[in-house]
Amino acid sequence: MGVINMAHGEFIMAGAYTTYVLQKSISSAGVSLLVALPVAFLVAGAMGVLLEWLLIRRLYVRPLDTLLVTWGVSLMLQQLARDIFGAPNVQTTAPDLLTGNISLGGGITFANSRLFILGLALLSVLALTVILRFTPLGRRIRAVVQNRDLAEVSGIATGQVDRLTFFIGSGLAGVAGVALTLVGPIGPTMGTNYIVDAFLVVVVGGIGRLKGSVITAFALGVLQSVLEYSTTVSVAKVMVLVAIVAFLQWRPQGLYTLRTRSLA
Repeated sequence: MGVINMAHGEFIMAGAYTTYVLQKSISSAGVSLLVALPVAFLVAGAMGVLLEWLLIRRLYVRPLDTLLVTWGVSLMLQQLARDIFGAPNVQTTAPDLLTGNISLGGGITFANSRLFILGLALLSVLALTVILRFTPLGRRIRAVVQNRDLAEVSGIATGQVDRLTFFIGSGLAGVAGVALTLVGPIGPTMGTNYIVDAFLVVVVGGIGRLKGSVITAFALGVLQSVLEYSTTVSVAKVMVLVAIVAFLQWRPQGLYTLRTRSLA
């Protein structure tokens, strides 16, 4: 959509706090987690629609302005979270089913919570792929992304498509927030820990290419884990960043490029 949304991390935060609030109301950790997934999707999605309607829809031809505006929104949302929930981090309780480990032998173990997050991510990617490729909404989204003006004169309500796109993207961030409650604390600034990595994944994978983002996310995750095993977390992050810079010097358009009629 040509939007650099620096407030996306705060939609992750909103999903995490939604889980925290629901767990206060529902005694069963497993039930609260399952309920939190659709509720967090709706809460974060509604926040995304509100942001698009109030600000982003006026800035579609000015991507750098969207970066500055959404950065300001992210700071406001962080302060709002501090006012509502307080500055200290809070924690949720993971269901008993997700607290153990699975051993594969040879000293290799996988935490159940991590496997659940991996499965949830794969399911989300599959659902998004089906929507984009096989539904009328997906065709409209792809048309608007490729050529907004042509889509508009063809009778597509681009404003409605923009809001639905923001709803889906923001809702998925809320789902990510639910998943992250299983691996760490919840705090007003938790989204900033992921927004930079997400931005790098999108740039390296190719702007507007879901396949590129998925491949890049998996590749960078594996690379960083391998480097962390042999070095330290800080050194691994630096080495990954150097690798990204080197890759973009060789292929500045990213792993995949968005095909449009103007590039044919």
